[in-house]
Amino acid sequence: MTVLGDGTRCVHGGVHDHGLGEPLHPGPVLATTFHLGLPDDPPPTDFYGRAGNPTWRSLETAIGELDGGECVLFASGMAAIAAVLRLAGRDGALVVPSDGYYLARSLAHEELGPLGVQVREVPTVGEWPAGVLDGAALVLLETPSNPGLDVADIAAAAEAAHAAGALLAVDNTTATPLGQQPLALGADITLASDTKGLAGHGDVLLGHVSVRDPALAVRLREARTRGGAVPGPMEVWLAHRGLGTLDLRLARQASNAAAVAAAVAEHPLVSDVRWPGLPHDPAHAVAVRQMRRWNGVLRFTLPGEAAVGQFLAASRLVASATSFGGLRSSADRRRRWGDDVAAGLVRFSAGCEDEQDLVADVRRALDAVTG
Repeated sequence: MTVLGDGTRCVHGGVHDHGLGEPLHPGPVLATTFHLGLPDDPPPTDFYGRAGNPTWRSLETAIGELDGGECVLFASGMAAIAAVLRLAGRDGALVVPSDGYYLARSLAHEELGPLGVQVREVPTVGEWPAGVLDGAALVLLETPSNPGLDVADIAAAAEAAHAAGALLAVDNTTATPLGQQPLALGADITLASDTKGLAGHGDVLLGHVSVRDPALAVRLREARTRGGAVPGPMEVWLAHRGLGTLDLRLARQASNAAAVAAAVAEHPLVSDVRWPGLPHDPAHAVAVRQMRRWNGVLRFTLPGEAAVGQFLAASRLVASATSFGGLRSSADRRRRWGDDVAAGLVRFSAGCEDEQDLVADVRRALDAVTG
């Protein structure tokens, strides 16, 4: 069987052949109710909008093929994370990254902790505390981490988690399914905020979870139906349309990230530049083993809050925004959201502008910073 390339899979994933005269690109199914037939007829695949929609299944098929598992869509990345973290239940401890996305930790401590779930934190890289996996039910990794851009060894973490009887889930938002395939590296679960790179246009809230175990996919779908964290068909259709250009966008974003990382590293006011694709980056050795392609997100540190403000005010091409993975480059001072980082740490999302224009703009903006 011929192995198709990334671009082909992005363009054709979840798209089925249609009859003569039917649209080549069918629109979303905007329905909450479906024909049931007679009372004695078996329920059809679609019977109510909270339980299923053919628009969902098309994108789930496409993402599942990229992830190498069975995909379940959710209304947002946080809804996907919440569904995964709740799998721990009260049967064991939950291990989460101490330096990953702050809302994942908040959810674990503030909502699951009071229900009796023991929550433990570990760093993305470095030694984990002795006994932290004892009695664990689920371990969550985020790699590359947000906002630190550290990279965890997924295969090693999977081996450790499985030896302790725990599931390993990997937040793959920063890498995207094209950049990294956690399921192939031993993880049981991969998840992402598709609001970011996969949909890619800054107009959709969406998340997904992909798993290797079909029984686990059933549990996730049941939890989605009960909890109501379901995506709208229009949002799913928009994300599927965005997926078609993920291969192209990721290539340009990664190229721009490399150029911006090199440019900012030369500036005297910039310190601590991190991007896994840099040969001298502390994460590069692990990243080059497990990542298929580089991402478009980097980080660097300016002297403080005022310096970040001056940089953003002076830039014409870099938007001040808290998401990443979009067409337009953006930057975000992470300390403002409560991350335990330096006041001037900037998470930079490289967009799809021309490289020379973006680099020139970033350099001009940095030169406007007075320190």
